[in-house]
Amino acid sequence: MRVVSNENNMKRSTIILGIIIIASLAPSVMLVTSRLQVSFAASSDVQNFMNMTEEQRIQAAKNMTQKDKEMVMNEFSKQNSTVNENMSETPMPKETKALMGNFVDAGDGFHKAAGAAKVINLADGKTFLRFENLKTTNGPDLYVYLSTGKDVSDIVNLGRLKGNIGNQNYEIPTGTDLAKYNTVLIWCKAFSTLFGSAKLSSQ
Repeated sequence: MRVVSNENNMKRSTIILGIIIIASLAPSVMLVTSRLQVSFAASSDVQNFMNMTEEQRIQAAKNMTQKDKEMVMNEFSKQNSTVNENMSETPMPKETKALMGNFVDAGDGFHKAAGAAKVINLADGKTFLRFENLKTTNGPDLYVYLSTGKDVSDIVNLGRLKGNIGNQNYEIPTGTDLAKYNTVLIWCKAFSTLFGSAKLSSQ
């Protein structure tokens, strides 16, 4: 009888020890599982945002935290789109000094831009803004604006940025006052964020 009692005691001790070990490991297991779920949810949210239309992204951005926005921008920044357009039309004779400027970063340590912006007047009367050797951080819904400063309170919209790398041309609407709208902006419409700018001046 004593032998059986000892065996039962040993079994009980083994079961109790097992419960203690499982209980001690449970928080770690739950923590790892939680981290995996958060990571998966974040990745899924970013992909969903990328698949939205422009208007849907603008609406979604209004309800996002700054951390969420940074996460999305970081994902977009990993993708590059290269454009290499020529200026095939004949430029007008240089009667006046050309307007041009060099891109500078937004100044936040993340959104960067480099390259030159030039205003080119063609013989057919059209005027273009040309980017040469552009390289900027990529992002959602990037646009090219001519502005009165580094904000979008008063702008001329030249359309979507064609690519975050390379040479590209944007037609400037007839009658645009380049003395007034003398700052080129690369602007993220979804997050209302400046990516880079270039101040146009006579060279």
